[in-house]
Amino acid sequence: MTPAPCVAITGAGGSLGQALLRRWHSRGARLIALSSGSRPLQMVDDHGKPIPLQQVQWQVGAEAELAGLLAEVDVLVLNHGVNVYGDRSAAAVTRSLEVNALSSWRLLEQFAAVVSARPADPADDPKRPRAEVWLNSSEAEIQPAFSPLYELSKRLLGQLISLRALDLAGPRLRIRRLVLGPFRSPLNPFGVMSAGFVAGQVMAQARLGCDLIIVTPNPLTYILMPAATLSRWLYFRLLSGANGGADHGAGPAAADPARRHRSEGRS
Repeated sequence: MTPAPCVAITGAGGSLGQALLRRWHSRGARLIALSSGSRPLQMVDDHGKPIPLQQVQWQVGAEAELAGLLAEVDVLVLNHGVNVYGDRSAAAVTRSLEVNALSSWRLLEQFAAVVSARPADPADDPKRPRAEVWLNSSEAEIQPAFSPLYELSKRLLGQLISLRALDLAGPRLRIRRLVLGPFRSPLNPFGVMSAGFVAGQVMAQARLGCDLIIVTPNPLTYILMPAATLSRWLYFRLLSGANGGADHGAGPAAADPARRHRSEGRS
């Protein structure tokens, strides 16, 4: 019997993060709550009993410090984000790109590198489930969100997921994309769905084996998003390569040409 997984969730202090923590707790998972805040996260289940979890404080840009922690993780849910609304300053651009796109990409690469060191054959480690990454890319990937930088950063994240999944997704690592419509949270107090409802739908679709998980009241998204992901998959597969396989799961450092050149010079 496979034991319950270890699940780490970024943005754990937010509405959806806490809702997902509750859902995973009900499935018996060991929980790691990753948050940028220092306030202790105290949660109770439906019966009023405390939910046991390990709270870890981290900051965008310090993803490398989580390497040791990621070795314990079976399911990594990348759920953190920021919305600067109408701000278009240079600082807002940097913050939006770093928080909404680049930090999730770095964590994806880092987790993939950790997973690549695990046994390739699940039979070699039958007590450990297949590793998964869940990335919250948002409906803003393909539709207006009335926040230009939120849309730009989420679209970048979506493109990066499609591109790198060609190399990173496989027998060892499953990548799921969460495309969520407006739900009520500090980022969007006017959302039409509750975070609890969205979390329940996400978990239900994951149990059905979906890698593209869509939860939204907008019917167009159920048509446009699969078409967009398929077209990106075809485009990236035809026009990009994995550099002869050298950067598979190697993490952000693989994108550094200078580092690759130095490494080649020593070989």
